[in-house]
Amino acid sequence: MKRNVLIIGAGGVAQVAAHKCAQNNDVLGDIHIASRKIAKCDAIIASIREKGSLKVRDGLLQSHLIDAMDTAAVAELIRQTGTQIVINLGSAFVNMYVLEACLQTGAAYMDTAIHEDPLKICEAPPWYANYEWKRRERCAEAGVTAVLGIGFDPGVVNAYARLAEDKFLDTIESVDIIDINAGSHDRWFATNFDPEVNFREFTGTVLTWQKGQWQENKMFEVGQTWDLPVVGEQKAYLTGHDELHSLSQRYPQADLRFWMGFGDHYINVFNVLNNLGLLSEQPVKTHEGLEVVPLKLVKAVLPDPASLAPSYKGKTCIGDLVKGQKNGQPAEVLVYNVADHEQAYAEVGSQGISYTAGVPPVAAAMLIANGTWDTGTMNNVEDLDPAPLLTLMDTIGLTTRVRDAKGDRPWNA
Repeated sequence: MKRNVLIIGAGGVAQVAAHKCAQNNDVLGDIHIASRKIAKCDAIIASIREKGSLKVRDGLLQSHLIDAMDTAAVAELIRQTGTQIVINLGSAFVNMYVLEACLQTGAAYMDTAIHEDPLKICEAPPWYANYEWKRRERCAEAGVTAVLGIGFDPGVVNAYARLAEDKFLDTIESVDIIDINAGSHDRWFATNFDPEVNFREFTGTVLTWQKGQWQENKMFEVGQTWDLPVVGEQKAYLTGHDELHSLSQRYPQADLRFWMGFGDHYINVFNVLNNLGLLSEQPVKTHEGLEVVPLKLVKAVLPDPASLAPSYKGKTCIGDLVKGQKNGQPAEVLVYNVADHEQAYAEVGSQGISYTAGVPPVAAAMLIANGTWDTGTMNNVEDLDPAPLLTLMDTIGLTTRVRDAKGDRPWNA
């Protein structure tokens, strides 16, 4: 059994995760939140107390100031707090530093995105091989459990592909991951999560795994309309995304694609910013001799994604359309979740995108705590039995359904 959780980061996803850890602190024990901005940690703690989220009322809930790129400091904080499970919800730039601290202390590690070098966009695929997978042997040698990419996408969508493999299909020929946010807010333009991370996803080459190799496209080059539960017909575009880089190792025979929904307004603003060079991660100098990174400047002037929550309305639908064979006949299944922005705000003070990303790592932490996913090795989500994760998520905030030839129903019906 492992107990005591350290959450790295204090953004919208961290707020959701902290609330969910508090709601389950009888299993997870002490909760620590650490960030470069301790005021944001304190605000999350205040929100937890205001909403009465602590299941064990006198459970420890504490904030800490930390630079997550200082491995020694993170390791010392892990030791001081008696942390046995680290949920890394900081930017993708800090992953390797936090993982190293876990390797040094023996704490379990999890994150929600692939590590990134701030000066590089779209490295050689499969992206996990550039950083994370190079630590596999060290995790095994140290007996450190590491669960990579355990947000929703990547994360739950990986579990959905594995569920289709385990329960619904004999062979898998294609996996189309579809991410639709049909919600709206009152800002002229904003991103649903960290603008820097958001834009970096879309300025590189779109990589998909098709016909046994990596295929390259440009962003917004390939679009398709999908008819999905609750949100109806929605236009989505082929996008490069983290989960394809691990799924390609498990399903090399299948075509693997990621589709994300975008409105015309987002596309127009993105194209203007990109064409002006304002989405570049490379520093430039102003006439006054000041060095600035255009992408960081754009991030600074856009709304904090967490600030969108009070006015957000509508729903999200994220799922996997998996096609293959069953009993020698063509078959397909849509495994999906629908989340509601207003319900998320009422429960934990965050919008639906943060909610879908913040619940899964807490479910994973609980599975590590009770030993189910405490493997003492490094795994991507599809390497692990998805049933315990989906069962637990059904009870703590994100339900999974399936739609196939038998109709639309709960995944375990």
